[in-house]
Parts: sequence; C-alpha cells; structure tokens
Amino acid sequence: MIVTWGRPVDNGGAEIEGYILEKRDKDGIRWTKCHKKRLTDLRFRVTGLTDGHFYEFRVSAENAAGVGESSEPSIFYRACDALYPPGPPSNPKVTDTSRSSVSLAWSKPIYDGGAPIKGYVVEVKEATADEWITCTPPTGLQGKQFTVTKLKENNEYNFRICAINSEGVGESATIPGTVIAADKIEPPEIELDADLRKVVTVRASGTLRLFVTIKGRPEPEVKWEKAEGTISDRAQIEVTSSYTMLVIDNVNRFDSGRYNLTLENNSGKKSAFVNVRVLDSPSAPVNLTIREVKRDSVALAWEPPLIDGGAKITNYIIEKRESTRKAYATRYEFHVIAKNAAGLFSAPSETTGPVTVKDDVDAPRIMMDVKFRDIVVVKAGEVLKINADIAGRPSPVISWTKDGKEIEEKARVEIVSTDHTTAITVKDCIRRDSGQYVLTLQNVAGTRSLAINCKVLDRPGPPAGPLEITGLNAEKCHLSWGPPQENGGTRNEYIFRVMGVNKYGVGEALESYAVKALDPFTVPNPPKSLEITSVTKDSMTLCWARPDSDGGNEISGYIIERREKNSLRWIRVNKKPVYDLRVKSLGLREGCEYEYRVYAENAAGLSLPSDTSPLIRAEDPVFIPSPPSKPKILDSTRSNITIGWTKPLFDGGAPVTGYTVEYKKTDETDWSIAIQNLRGTEYSVIGLTSGSEYVFRVRSINKVGASDPSDVSEPQVAKEREEEPAFDIDSEMRKTLIVKAGDSFTMTVPFRGKPVPNVMWNKPETDLRTRASIDSSDYCTSLTIEKATRNDSGKYALTLQNVLSTATLTLVVKVLDSPGPPSNIAVKDVTKESAVLSWDVPENDGGAPVKNYYIEKREASKKAWVTITNNCHRLSYKVTSLQEGAVYYFRVSGENEFDEMFAYIKKKNPIFKTHIFNVLETFCFSESPEIDMKGFPHNTVYIRVGSNLKVEIPISGKPLPKTTLSRDGVPLKATMRFNTETTAESVIINLKESMAGLKVRIVSYNQCLNPSL
Repeated sequence: MIVTWGRPVDNGGAEIEGYILEKRDKDGIRWTKCHKKRLTDLRFRVTGLTDGHFYEFRVSAENAAGVGESSEPSIFYRACDALYPPGPPSNPKVTDTSRSSVSLAWSKPIYDGGAPIKGYVVEVKEATADEWITCTPPTGLQGKQFTVTKLKENNEYNFRICAINSEGVGESATIPGTVIAADKIEPPEIELDADLRKVVTVRASGTLRLFVTIKGRPEPEVKWEKAEGTISDRAQIEVTSSYTMLVIDNVNRFDSGRYNLTLENNSGKKSAFVNVRVLDSPSAPVNLTIREVKRDSVALAWEPPLIDGGAKITNYIIEKRESTRKAYATRYEFHVIAKNAAGLFSAPSETTGPVTVKDDVDAPRIMMDVKFRDIVVVKAGEVLKINADIAGRPSPVISWTKDGKEIEEKARVEIVSTDHTTAITVKDCIRRDSGQYVLTLQNVAGTRSLAINCKVLDRPGPPAGPLEITGLNAEKCHLSWGPPQENGGTRNEYIFRVMGVNKYGVGEALESYAVKALDPFTVPNPPKSLEITSVTKDSMTLCWARPDSDGGNEISGYIIERREKNSLRWIRVNKKPVYDLRVKSLGLREGCEYEYRVYAENAAGLSLPSDTSPLIRAEDPVFIPSPPSKPKILDSTRSNITIGWTKPLFDGGAPVTGYTVEYKKTDETDWSIAIQNLRGTEYSVIGLTSGSEYVFRVRSINKVGASDPSDVSEPQVAKEREEEPAFDIDSEMRKTLIVKAGDSFTMTVPFRGKPVPNVMWNKPETDLRTRASIDSSDYCTSLTIEKATRNDSGKYALTLQNVLSTATLTLVVKVLDSPGPPSNIAVKDVTKESAVLSWDVPENDGGAPVKNYYIEKREASKKAWVTITNNCHRLSYKVTSLQEGAVYYFRVSGENEFDEMFAYIKKKNPIFKTHIFNVLETFCFSESPEIDMKGFPHNTVYIRVGSNLKVEIPISGKPLPKTTLSRDGVPLKATMRFNTETTAESVIINLKESMAGLKVRIVSYNQCLNPSL
C-alpha cells in the first residue's frame, strides 16, 4: 500500500530533515513504525500488511529540534490486491456432438483477476454469421461443462467461453476451428474390470455373472460366444447402451471355458474374452496299479483324474479294506480318492482287487561315498581303495571291471566282498592303474552298475622326438620337440642342459631351472568398479570398468554371472561374450535380491571374477506420490465440516496407503493436522469453532513418504448447511419402466436435501397408500407394486419438499399385457351372402398398440370355429361367401406384440332370409374359466420333501377350458415322476419324490378369457 502526504505548514524555523510514518491495525491498539531508515520523500510503500485487514496511518515531521506532532490519522484502508476481470478459461474442448447439440468442457482460467470466479458464459454463432448468441443465463454457469442444444443438423458453429468475477466478464477462449452438429461416431469399446482380466472362479451350483461396461455410437450389436462349444441354455444375456451382462445359474464344470464378447457397429468391431473356471468335484483317479508287494507294504501307482474340477489336485487319499485272512498271508483291496484346491473330493477310483502281501524280490542297489563321484587321484606307489555298500534280494552277484575288462586278482590287486559290502584294493599304484573302474551288481530283479574314474600321478615319459635344432649361430639356437606320450597325469615342466663337446670328449653340463611351456601373455586382471545403474521389477542394468591389465593380450569379451540371495549357484547372464562395458540382465523375479560379478576374457582364458556387487532387490523404482485433487466441501454443521477428494494421478510407483488432512482458519498461517494415514477419500473434521471460516488441504502417502499438499479448498464457514431438495438419478432412471403383467416392480430414487425433505408419491386416480408399498429414508425412497396389472401403467409423481424449495420427478411405467376386447362391435350392410363387421379399438391396449385382429365365424349348427382372417389391420371387415338363410356366430380378438393369449368378444349372428335385407342380432354365449384355490392358503401346498403328491384343483368355465402347467416359463411335460389328469370339473396333479421350492404356474383358458395362477 503506498501512502503520500504533504509538507507541514510550519517547519519550526529549521529545515525538515525527515518524516516518521506509523500504522495501526483496526483490530489492534498499538501504533507501529512502517520503516527502518529515515524518510525524506513525501510518499512511502508500506509492506508486510495482512491480506484483508484494515489499517490507518499517521505521519510526523522531524527537524533539528526534534519530532513534531503526528498528523491526523487517515481513514481505514483495507489491504488487498487490485482486482481485474479474469483471463480466458483454459483448455476449452468439445466432448460430444449430436445432430442437435454440442457438449463443451473447459478448465478454470490461469489468472482469476484477483477475485473468485463466479461463473462462465458460453456463446455460439453459426460459422457464416457475425453475431454471437449467449446460451447460458446472464449470471453465468457454475460448472465447467455445458451442452448447447437446438442446433441445426450438419451446420457448422463456433463457440467461445468467458469467465466472470466481481469485476465483470473476462477475455474469451474460443474452441479452435468450427464444430459440425452431427451424431458422433465412436468405435465399440469394452472395459473389463480387473477381476474379469483374471480367471473368474465360481463354485459348482453357484451363479456366474459377467458384467462388462461397453461403449460405442451408434449402439453396438452385442454377441456372447463360448470358444469351445455353445453357451448353456441356462444363460441369460442382458444388454443396455452402457453394459452387457451374462448370467448362468446353477453352473457346472461344463460351463468352464473362454467366453468371447464381440461388439460391432458402423464404426468398427471390438472383441474381448473372459476365462471362467467352475470349481467342482474332480473325477476319480484312473489306472490304479500295484507296483511292488512286500511282506509289510504295497506300492501303488495311479494317474491323475481326467477332470480336476477346475482346481489343481492337491493330494490323494488312499483307503484299504481287508479282504480275507489266511494262515500265512493277508489279502487287501485298495482305492484312491482325489482332492482339489477347492476342497472337493472325487469318487473313489476302481479298486485294485485283492492283493496278497508277501516277500518279494528287490533290485540291486549301490551306496557309495560322495568322494567317488569325482576323479580319484592317487600318487604312484600309493594304495588305491574303492569300497561300497550293496543291497538286493536275493543277494546280487558282484563283478569289477576296468576299462571294459574284468579285473583279475593279482599280488597287487585284491577284491573283498560280503552280503552287504564290496571293496577293491590296488597296492603300489603305477601309471597303468589309471582308468575307469566299474562295479556291477546283478540278481533276478535287475542289474545296477556304477563307474569310478581314477588317475595315478607319476613321472612323465620322455618327450616325443625328433629333437630339432634350428636357427643355430655362435650365441643361440632354437629347439623344438613333441610332448611326452605319458605326462604323468599332470601338466609338465621342462629342464634344459647344455654341454660343450670337442675332440677330446663331452664337458660338464649346465642345467636350467624347470620352466613351463607357456604363451607370452596371461589372463587379464578382474574388471573393476562394478555397479548397478538401473533397476526394475524384472531387469537390472550393470556397468563396470576395464581391468587394470589385459594380461598382454587384447580382451575379447566379458562374462557376467548373477546369483539369488538364497542360492548357492551362479548363473551366467550372457550366452555370448559382451564387448561393451554394460549389460542388461533380464528375466528377474520381482521381489528377489540379486548380486553380480564379471569376468574378463582374452586368448589366455578368463580372469578372476570382479568384486561382487551388493545385493539389489528387483522392483520398480518408487517416488513420493503427486498430491490428491483439491478438496471439495461435502457437508458442514456448527462444529464439523466434511470434505472429499480424489486419489492422485501418480502414485509414485507404489500404492497410496493413506492421506493426511490439514486445516486452518482463513486468518491464520499455521496448519493443523486433523488425521494421518486415513485410508478413505472423505473425512469429517470435528471440533471446529461455530461461525469460523476454514480451509483444508490433503497430502497423499505411500511407502516412500508424503506428497506435497493439494490445492487449498474453498473457504467454508462452520455452520449448518442448507440444501435444496434434488434427485440423484441418471438418464436411465428417467426412461419408461416396462413391466410384464403379473410381475412385481420397484422404483428406487436416491435424493438429497437439508433439512431432510418430506417425500410424497402420487398417481392420478390411484391411492398408492393401499396399492403400493412405500419405504423412505433420509437419502432414498422406493415404491413397490406386487403383481402389476395394466391399471398400474401411467405416470408416478414423486415430490420432495423442505423449507428451501420443492422438487418434482415424474416416472413413467408401462405394464405389458394382452389387449382388452375390442369394443362397440356392430354388423351392417347385411346381404344374402355377405355382412360387414365393425368395431372400436380395445379400451386397454395392454401397453402396446393393437397391430392385428383375428376374425372367426361359426355356423349355428356346427361346433367348430372357422378363421375368416388373421391379418386384419383395420376396424372393419367384410365377410363374404355366406349362405343365404344360415345363422352365423362371429368373434373378433385383438393382438399386440406382447400378446400371449387372445381375449375374445363373442357375438351370435342369426342371419335369416327376408324380402328386403337380412337382420343381425348379437348376444354373449361363453363363461370365463375360473380356478378355485380356496382350499389352498396362499396358493401353496405343503408336503414333506421326497414324499409323493396328489392334489385336485377345481376348475370351471364354458366351453370346457383347457389347462396348461409351466415352471419358470417352460411348459411341463408328462414324465415318470410328473403327470396331470383333467376332468370336466378339476385338474389333478401327480408328483413323485417331491423337491423343495417347486413353483408351478397354472393357466386355464377357453374362448372367453385366460385366468392364470
């Protein structure tokens, strides 16, 4: 805030040296100095003020004599930022189009002008026009999305959006380009829940429900298929514009498999699949056989069940039964039962049949010390001894061979064997004793052999000749020879001797030290500086530096090995040598820890391994999450405020485990923590001061830590919240509810409002208090009607009312039924051979327009009705080919698309010959059928499960009605357990071994009417 003032009228006789400016907060009593240094100017910018507070100022002049009196205080000024109209809304876009509307969405302006945004204005114009038309109320639209309606199909339009604050309407944001009002075409989309992406598991006899959200415009055609075979007849498929659901009741193992869902419309085709596994009892194990029989045991073998019941076989249960006992042997029978992971047991396998337990033969076995698995090394002159434990029934025959030839006992070779052991001893070993020794056991049950490799270390033989001398001169020569044929079992070294020779003989020898025949280079030093630079859940990237020395030969590559934390074995990472100084190790198991080492290789071989890297866990890197969304105020009372938010867009690579909620009064600077590690996304902060204004913010938490705080919520005063009543329903709820006659229906409507509104249901000319069952709570109301009839069709008005306002919702119900009888039937234009029938449409069309009429005739002297036409689409019909003087009966019935049985109007038509015209006379001749259930309370017959049932139900009607029985809409046919008998007065139902919960529908009908039970 900038404060200015004028010079004093009187300077006191001395030049003014400076000024002292002071301020006082309206809520305080103390004056404070606004500056630290002396002021010499007549204006000063005061800083450090609190936003929204009121301040007054005073100034004093100072000269050589001191500080003068203060000026009169200024009026109070409020410290606040300057306000301007807001900037344009950000990210304007088109979200949907139709032939008569365009839906828009946008975000709040980046710059709000210093004042809260009060609303938005949406304007539209045709692309060829100049004038913009406002589509929203003058006060603006509160939300950030809007649908512009009443547009002309296929016309091009421009749109723009402006934000409004207290300073007025801001700069507009224009939707780029032009937008055509036309139906949006979207290819089909399938959204599978995470549970459906896994194998869906259902227990046998349970219900399978596959609920899949779908999209597409126009509404796609939905097709369910089973990859292997056909979908069960028990399957029910429901399809709407937003979802499809496949339901199969009482599933069995044959319902397992892959279910394919295909969507198709003009824009394309989309398919997805769901794997279903029905957990059922496995089938019995197969091919049970006897592997071995002993005096006290039997070895069994079998193959797993052909059907595992949809879950892995976890174990088997073996049961035995003693068959007979004889003097020296006992006979048993065995069978096996399988159990799967669902905890269900199979039926027993076929039995083995009687098995007699007794001694049997055993194949030979050799047990030898582990040291004999490696090459046995012995020095020349030492003793070689190989021993083993043996077993077998009967005792096996023992033989020893060397290099394929049987060993004969000599002075140096001794073989000692018993029933349980055998050993070979070779004394004073020589080079020829090296080779492969084989121990073989044999009896009637089989043969077993085991080989032992032995190496005798001895002096080498002479080098192979010839000894060639080349490059001879006065100082040196080059010698070459072949290696000894006998190297003594190890790598040889060589000694050189040089002697002078003249004509008098050979001189004394000069002998060298022993040297190895080696290349002029060695293996390289180990690689160094091994480190792991990048880690994911299934890979790691390694880097290292070259060895300090390459051993005198160029390094040809690097070998990398890894080892799991709890493993003893190192596994090679690369199949071929790596020439770079980095490699990516793939195929790791998430959560396991690994260590690495690297070898360098040149022509001399592999170096020693590098230093082992530290253990590193294979997991994706994690960070702190991003903040959650800006909290919204959901509810408030005098001491509590409820806020809600949505989860962060980025969880940092680790699940968000909770949230921290913070709050403060708007005039405070310090934040208080309301709760930490909250799992939900909604919280009520309690213990607030009534009438105080608060703001809130939220932090996300994962295993790394807490995020930055979210945007601060809008200020909210702690007070009782009032809300106009409103309905929380979607567009589907507003559609006409279609119900079949006889079914029950419930309309449930959620609502909101504070105080809780009164709920009133109403239907013209109907007392819903007696016809319907109404149940209401603070947030929801429902209306239920049992056994709907055509009179339940119509509009139902739901009214909510509290002290603030009233809201009304109209719901439409249509009950589908057979149409009523045509009315006002008449006969006119009667001639000797024809007559014209006319009638009016039924007073009740059964919920759908009557699309067709049936017309029949019957001569009075006959009983059979003859169809004249079944395809009359008018309200009159001319009947021809009548016989002059005959008496006829006519009847007319209407049919709609939901018709199951016809309702008739019967007319007697005596036609007699006159000198002028025939005369028509009509009367009703039939009697509606009735089913008498007075002797059966609640239309129920009680009987014990498994007992036989015989029940007689009285039936009446003229002509004699016909009776059909059905269960779940399927006609019941006569079987060995179920049959019916129909007499002139009743229907008799016979049922053997009755089951619980059997519900049967009885329909009795004749030419007049169709009552049903």
